[in-house]
Amino acid sequence: MKPTSTVSSTSTDDDVPKNYVQHILRTQKQLPPVTWHNWWKELQWINVLVLTITPCLAIYGAYTTKLTRETAILSIVYYFITGLGITAGYHRLWSHRSYNASKPLEYFLALAGAGAVQGAIKWWCRGHRAHHRYTDTELDPYSAQRGFLWSHLGWMVVKPRRKIGAADVSDLSKSAVVQWQYKYYLWLMLGMGYTFPAVVAGLCWGDWRGGFFYAGALRLTFVQHSTFCVNSLAHWLGESPFDDKHTPKDHVLTALVTVGEGYHNFHHQFPMDYRNAIKWYQYDPTKWFIAACKIIGLASHLKTFPDNEVKKGQLTMQLKRLREVQDQIHWASDIKELPVITWDTFQEQSAHRPLVLIAGIIHDISPFLDNHPGGRHLLVRFLGKDATAAFFGGVYDHSNAAHNLLSMYRVAILEHGYQQGVEEKVVPPAQRLRILRYNEMGYGSSSDETLVGDEEVKLL
Repeated sequence: MKPTSTVSSTSTDDDVPKNYVQHILRTQKQLPPVTWHNWWKELQWINVLVLTITPCLAIYGAYTTKLTRETAILSIVYYFITGLGITAGYHRLWSHRSYNASKPLEYFLALAGAGAVQGAIKWWCRGHRAHHRYTDTELDPYSAQRGFLWSHLGWMVVKPRRKIGAADVSDLSKSAVVQWQYKYYLWLMLGMGYTFPAVVAGLCWGDWRGGFFYAGALRLTFVQHSTFCVNSLAHWLGESPFDDKHTPKDHVLTALVTVGEGYHNFHHQFPMDYRNAIKWYQYDPTKWFIAACKIIGLASHLKTFPDNEVKKGQLTMQLKRLREVQDQIHWASDIKELPVITWDTFQEQSAHRPLVLIAGIIHDISPFLDNHPGGRHLLVRFLGKDATAAFFGGVYDHSNAAHNLLSMYRVAILEHGYQQGVEEKVVPPAQRLRILRYNEMGYGSSSDETLVGDEEVKLL
């Protein structure tokens, strides 16, 4: 998230064609590639200076200034305050409008966000809304498809090769707090980023240098890269429990380093939800802060996505993973693919190979004949005969594993051999619940394309 205050012009949705991404990619000219001959012209030097001078000051201060306990505590507390300015303010309040904030809370978050030195609210939100709208495309300002380093720092250091996608921020133009912060952003950035922590440490316990270097520069370095990890680490490390169409992922480590923004797969699926973590035990201090503000009357109208819809996303991914496991398993032949033979043929073949008839299906049990737990003789007595009653409890009520294994020995179907009352037993237990794609359910398109996507699955 770029630490400058420049705000580009924006377009409303009325100006955006329906095939906007393809239109832009076809008509908008890209900047030339960065080479050894032009790289110095292609850098965003203000960003480069901010991103290099701040950590250099922090390193210098760490070598020349003693860290006191009071200053260390201030640095940690101010890290979380300015981090919340981004996560609870810039991100969840102004970018996604996931809750309503009172004016005192808005001013507090605007000041705290300025202390994180990541640009004015309107500029930051314009880029973030584009990121959500064009995730992983060339119009995404910090697309993870361009690599970890690009999404973490590269997009701020190098001039973008093309203009990022359109995003409407007209609502922010009407906000008095947003406009006030933008008008005075330079002074607020310097004051909240460096001066305020130095003054607090200086006036309270006489540590002016420590306040500037530790609570100022070092804290700022950490809070900036904490936010940058939402663009990089949160699209690289973790799992996709709600949707794997795009790169955002959930991981507790990312949550720990981003003040709770690490459950990014959930966030990209349900961006208007004020939560990132939906489980009570998951680390999301931003969620807890917003909830606390509601309790004391500073926040209201906290938005949550319907739990029923959240569960649909989780179930879809669970079914998809089960389908992947299912596709790796070797299943019994479909009975529709088996040849149909007469009783006489069954008898004739049984004279040469160990065949038994169970539930109208003929099985060649030669691979299991000598491995039967009850002994070979129990199977031999049924060769060339109907063993349906014996198999389904007459001799032994066989386990699911036995039913599944038996289905792998199918070789044919006996003509007119089905017995009333055992039709459902023809399906082995392992196949009574199957994951089917939409186009495999017997209706809809017969092609690989479906109404809801190729990977949509259902449990039958």
